[in-house]
Amino acid sequence: MDILYLLVPLSLVLVFAIGGVFWWAVNHHQFDELDNEGQRIVDDVDH
Repeated sequence: MDILYLLVPLSLVLVFAIGGVFWWAVNHHQFDELDNEGQRIVDDVDH
């Protein structure tokens, strides 16, 4: 039972950390135009 005093706050911190990283990625447009990146690899254009 004592381990719950450690695991519950630790899991809450982990959930908020993952949520913060996801929020950061969305706000910095990391998920925009995902189809273009796949096409860029297939086209194999040297710059």
